[in-house]
Amino acid sequence: MFKINFKNILTLFLSVFNLAIHPVYGAERSIDKEVLVAAPIEAVWQAWTTKAGIESFFAPEAQIDARVGGAFHIHINPLGAAGEKGADDMRFLALQAPTMLSFDWNAPPSLPEVRKQRTFVIVRLAAVDDKTTKVNLHHTGWGEGGEWEKAFTYFDRAWGNVLANLKARFETGPKDWSEWMAQLKAMMQVQKK
Repeated sequence: MFKINFKNILTLFLSVFNLAIHPVYGAERSIDKEVLVAAPIEAVWQAWTTKAGIESFFAPEAQIDARVGGAFHIHINPLGAAGEKGADDMRFLALQAPTMLSFDWNAPPSLPEVRKQRTFVIVRLAAVDDKTTKVNLHHTGWGEGGEWEKAFTYFDRAWGNVLANLKARFETGPKDWSEWMAQLKAMMQVQKK
């Protein structure tokens, strides 16, 4: 007969807690970010699912085909060689307008072993009111050790920047990429020497 007492309750609690954090049995490691955007949900949806929208906050160049299996190519470095522009050859995995989109994702070219593989991003939008949208970003599918740790750290920072740019896009206007492009051109000139 199982007796309900403090020791049994504590043992059960610790067992459940251990499952929640155990690296083999527990929850998948993920990056989770959230931001409130001063824009209607439809406008935020368009920002994530159109070429003009992506180029207004995420990257200076994009190829977007907002359908399942469609292109979600985000070129942080449009001057780079094929395969080194940023999120090359990414695809939409699911779209539920105007509340959810997901896509596969890769690591930057500086992490070549991890770049060969894919992680997954889910973006959820929720209307707070007519003029405000809550954006939740969930990035999962991470491996362990080596370049995976570097990629996780990189994207933990990068997604915060992307969402800050999204917020700013609706507060002060689309991002001006001219300074970024000038820096890229200067870096490429140095590399050629």
